[in-house]
This record gives sequence, structure tokens and C-alpha cells, in this order.
Amino acid sequence: MSQTAAISRNPATGEEIARYPFQDGAALEHSLQRVHSGFQHWRDTPLAARAEALRRMARALREQAEELARCGSSEMGMPISQARAEVAKCAALCDWYAEHGPAMLAEEPTSVEEDRARIAYLPLGAVLAVMPWNFPFWQVMRGAVPIILGGNSYLLKHAPNVMGCATLLARVWHASGLPDGVFELLNVTPDLVSRAIADPRIAAVAVTGSVGAGAAIAAQAGAALKKCVLELGGSDPFIVLADADLDEAVKAAVVGRFQNNGQICIAAKRIILEAPIAADFTRRFVAAVAALKIGDPQDAATYLGPMARADLRDELHGQVCATLEEGAELLLGGQPLAGPGNYYAPTVLGGVRPGMTSFRREVFGPVASLIEARDAEHAIELANDSEFGLGGSLWSADVEQAQRLARRIVSGAVFINGYAASDSRVPIGGVKKSGFGRELSHFGLREFLNVQMVWRDRR
Repeated sequence: MSQTAAISRNPATGEEIARYPFQDGAALEHSLQRVHSGFQHWRDTPLAARAEALRRMARALREQAEELARCGSSEMGMPISQARAEVAKCAALCDWYAEHGPAMLAEEPTSVEEDRARIAYLPLGAVLAVMPWNFPFWQVMRGAVPIILGGNSYLLKHAPNVMGCATLLARVWHASGLPDGVFELLNVTPDLVSRAIADPRIAAVAVTGSVGAGAAIAAQAGAALKKCVLELGGSDPFIVLADADLDEAVKAAVVGRFQNNGQICIAAKRIILEAPIAADFTRRFVAAVAALKIGDPQDAATYLGPMARADLRDELHGQVCATLEEGAELLLGGQPLAGPGNYYAPTVLGGVRPGMTSFRREVFGPVASLIEARDAEHAIELANDSEFGLGGSLWSADVEQAQRLARRIVSGAVFINGYAASDSRVPIGGVKKSGFGRELSHFGLREFLNVQMVWRDRR
């Protein structure tokens, strides 16, 4: 029997929180008409008024921050201190685009004589967004804010296990004074998502999620000749060269791999160590990971909480077991934790090599893979030996060398002497099977706009 509702469960206890019945075709039609009508009004709203709506949203997020953070922590297990930081980041995003976005949307001159040709940035229409659970607010907001500022409307299809977060976020948008139909929530099964993609009232599609989901939705968008932006999986390299500051590199690797319970697309998943420092880094790293506090995600002292779903924990454990069978060494953890909830021991795998499961596949959970490289050249070769290309980190005291090596890493972003993270001011997105298109900065703002050239009489 097919599931009739989205079910929210507390991953720390396994207890059901709430059920959200899936909407039917009539409800989908209502939502499509609302975002279509909302767009017709919003596109003609002055840009200054749209920016002011973002400022109101920032204030509303800060006012409701604790409720939002508690909801995120309860539904997907994010430690509460990290959940609070996520909400604060969303508010800062609204403020940043409210301040800087209007200039990015201003009409631009060209090199055509007498200023006869100019470029305008115009909205496309209603954008359907299919979003994941791992950052239930940030993943939505980093796309929705520039899309809405640009004059489009936004229809959110969130992950079923975080519908409480989705409902709360929609409530906050509406409480901030955003007009009806500009931000709408959809709770439907995949067949109705397909129907929405094909509907002429949807102008474009944004997806963050797995490679499989992204490929399927992109195929449907392509069949309907609609723009889409995909931010999919990642298996980011975290390269530590022999001259790196090991104290700082170890601290960053722990955060870069284990924050949000290891459930991040852009994260330090393959830690590549130049041979002279491999043993020393490994010793320090294992000790630091072993010291992480595991516990109730609602406790501010907790650093590592449960995984979001039991099936995801089972999949992760299968990847760990497969990698060990392929010859890797278990340095720490390696098993689900006993008791209620979806807890998995923080795990470090040593001696990982190309071809092993944790090297070639995305590992989405609290598991780090350590890989030894002969030298810097070999480290870059290992980094690029992946079907993914989302982010990466490179640690070296020689910043000029690091800059040169960074250009040879095939990924959407490289962080020198820092761990991968998203920031409103710079774009995020990938290459290869990590997707295409960009979010954030002016690149993300312009992804869902019609770049229109207007050329006056050429005579």
C-alpha cells in the first residue's frame, strides 16, 4: 500500500511527531494557480518593496528563531546549537540580498554606441523547488530569497520527513507580509511533482538532493524545455600537504566532516594526506573525533546527534562494511549505537584507496575516509578521481602553491586553509555529477531571470 502522508519522526527517539496528508490533484491545481497569480502581481511590485519584504523576513526569522531551531533539531536531529546557527544564517541571507540585490538587478549598459542597447534582468515566473531535509531552512532560503527578490514566485516541495519545518517556514514568510501566492508550500507524491513540472504555469525548477533524484527531475524539466538548477551529491577532497599547519587542519577536518552529523553535501568526505604527515595527522584526527560529544540534539552541549532516518543509517553502515571488506582499516567507530534513535558512532576509515566504496560513492553521515598521497601531484590526481565535483579544501603553508593547485581541482569551489561552507557573497554549485547552475551571490540571483537585451532603433 502506498504511503498516504508525509511522516515526521524524531530521529533521536524514533517516535512519530506528526503526519501531513499528501495533497491530491485538486490541491495541486490550487497551488499552481496561486503561484501563477502571485507572480503576476509580484513581478510588477517595485524592487525596493521586494527588498523591504526580505528585511521583514529577516526580522521574522530572528523573532521565531528558537521555535524554528527546535523544530529542525526535532525533525532531522541537527544539534540545537547548529540549528540556531542555521536560522541566523538564513536571516543574514535576507539582509544581504535586501542590501546588495537591487544593484545586481539594475539595468546595465553595453558597449553598443550611444547607449542604444541595454540589458534588463526580468523574472521568469513561478519556480518549483524540490528541496532536501539536511538543512531544512537554509537549503530552501538560499534559493528562495534570490528567486523572490528577482520577481518570481516560489513553490516549495520539501522532503517528507521535515514537513513540520516546511510548514513553519511558510508560516513565517506569510507572517512577514509577503503577498499570497509568492511563497507556497506543496506536499505531494512524485507523480504530482512530475505533473507540476510539466504544467505551463511552472517556469523553471530548482533541485537540491541526490544524483538520482536530480537526474530524474532534470529529464522531466528538459522534456518540458524548462530551465533547472541542480545541486546534487558530493565527495569533496580535503587535501593536507606536508607543510600544512596540522593543528588547524585537524580542527577544520573534524568540523568539515562531522558537523550536522556528517549529513552535508559540501563536506570533507575524502581526507587526502601527503605521506610525510599522514601518520601524525591520523593520530591527532582520530583522537579529536573520539572526543566528540554524542547525545540528545536538543542539548546545547551535544556536537553529534542521530542521523535523520533509520534507512539512511542502514545505508551508511552498509558502505562502511563494504569499504572494510575491500581492505580499509577501521580506526574508530564503525557501527550503529545501541538504544533508541538513529545514532551511528563517529567513524574513521584508514587506508582507503581508489575503487573502494567510501572513495567512489558519496558517504552521507559521520564517517571520514583517510587516503594517503605520495606527493602534491598525487593528491590532486586522487582528488579528481571522482564522479563528483562540488567542493574541496587544500591545506598548505605555501599559499601561492595552493592557489595554483586549487585551479587544477575539478570542482565548483575550493577552500584554501579552510573547510568548505556556503556564504551569501559567493556562488555554490558543482560540476560533473554534482549538478549544474549556481546558487547565492549575483550568479544565483540571475539563474532564474530572463537576461533581456533591448536595442533601440539601429538606423
